[in-house]
Amino acid sequence: MIKPLLFLFIFFLDIPHSYTLQGDIIDNLSAHFKGGNAKEIAANFSSSVELIIIDDEDVYSKAQAEQILRNFFTKYVPQKSAVIHLINTNPNFRFGILSLQTKNGKFRVSITMKKSGAAFFITELRIEPDK
Repeated sequence: MIKPLLFLFIFFLDIPHSYTLQGDIIDNLSAHFKGGNAKEIAANFSSSVELIIIDDEDVYSKAQAEQILRNFFTKYVPQKSAVIHLINTNPNFRFGILSLQTKNGKFRVSITMKKSGAAFFITELRIEPDK
């Protein structure tokens, strides 16, 4: 009886941490959006990011995208953020949709992430007014 239990215990201990932590990426980003922390969000940007904020759309460098996001947070001060949709079944792709409540309105934030090496990076960030 002890051998099967020991086997199960060792089996569950051997699960790689990357599998257990991957679902937290979008949750962590949601917390950074709630805090209006452009620097922490930008730490997850790939070297170039497709950024769509309200009606402006372009591909920016990591530094440019951080500055644009910082300007957005200055104009629209965040109050609440919640994950409303999450796709994390593909080991090389993550997609999440956040509901972002600001002092000046509610927004829908779509985050597309792709795996590069051992980490996920944001390749597209879309912030649109929630209808």
